[in-house]
Amino acid sequence: MVNHQNGACRLVILISGRGSNMQTIVDTIARENLPAQVCAVVSNRADAAGLEWAADRGIETRTVPHRDYASRQDFDAALAAVIDEYQPNYVLLAGFMRVLTPGFVERYEGRLINIHPSLLPSFPGLHTHQQALVDGVQWHGCTIHFVTAKLDHGPIVAQGIVPVLETDDPDALAARLLTVEHRMYAQVVRWLAEGRVSLDDDQRVRVAGVATRAFLPDGALLGQHSKEQA
Repeated sequence: MVNHQNGACRLVILISGRGSNMQTIVDTIARENLPAQVCAVVSNRADAAGLEWAADRGIETRTVPHRDYASRQDFDAALAAVIDEYQPNYVLLAGFMRVLTPGFVERYEGRLINIHPSLLPSFPGLHTHQQALVDGVQWHGCTIHFVTAKLDHGPIVAQGIVPVLETDDPDALAARLLTVEHRMYAQVVRWLAEGRVSLDDDQRVRVAGVATRAFLPDGALLGQHSKEQA
């Protein structure tokens, strides 16, 4: 469990595009007055639409263009140098489309969190919605997890599901899932801000006072009205 008892939970969010999950996180913190602060939004693309959105809300933004560096290691070192300026409790990946090196992942071990658009360990990598349709699964979903050196693996914090419809194409399935992604990431940030999230020695996630971390198709947390959620 990351200790931030002496102040708000400090977050740095990494994006590569419009950052819709980032926007949900920022709005949730402001609306609910959570004990958390988005210290910076950082992108590997100067044209990422989410940077302008964040700047308009007074959040510091930074760009570390990956094409300026000869290797992944050099890029990750430059990215880490920027992140470390803000001394975050957690680094949140929200549509950050870069494969991170093992050294970078180790640097932020236990503090680096990603959202992936599938029910991991199924469908790691890209084109997850197309993979789901090709395989004929009837439930598709998303996973928030701690990042490890193995791509799209790591201790699972939460998962959400949506039904797959006969009429779905990848875009329709992605759009339906995005609503669940937003609500799920917002809830995970609440847990992080409240200091509820921890990793056991066996690398299993625990969230204090929460009986389940499964999210339904409407984005609601399963059993959220039970006494465990009070």
